[in-house]
Amino acid sequence: MSDSREWTPQAIQAEIDALKHKPGALLPILHAIQNRFGFVPEGAVPIIAESLGQTRAEVHGVISFYHHFRTTPPGRHVVQVCRAEACQAVGARSLERHAKARLGIDYHRTTPDREITLEAVYCLGNCACGPSVRVDDRVLGRVTPEAFDALVDELGTQPLEVLG
Repeated sequence: MSDSREWTPQAIQAEIDALKHKPGALLPILHAIQNRFGFVPEGAVPIIAESLGQTRAEVHGVISFYHHFRTTPPGRHVVQVCRAEACQAVGARSLERHAKARLGIDYHRTTPDREITLEAVYCLGNCACGPSVRVDDRVLGRVTPEAFDALVDELGTQPLEVLG
């Protein structure tokens, strides 16, 4: 995910230069930047736009369209709850309500202690073992609310206020 380095215009330009000659380069560039820094910094938008001959609005539109892209640094851990149909059929909706309540945040938000960013994902390829959750690069199956609580405890985040 992130190499924990601060982004610089030069580092953003290096990612762009490596990929700008590919057809449809915008998405691969955005992925490369997010993979390197953990998010796509707002300051990267004008650099990308100028390098690709696009407007800032066009670049921002792509970033905001795809929920995968973040414009702020994620927490120390990224927890994704699968919302695909197979997981929903075995309790994912209940699990996602529990996860939001346990962490005190909604999707695309980070806990105040910066430990966990909660995200929705629409298939983890673990359909036979739903509901599924990915924590950083680890996919877990048959996640119950109790298992989710144990996972959060393992990650070091304390229970927070329940969302209202």
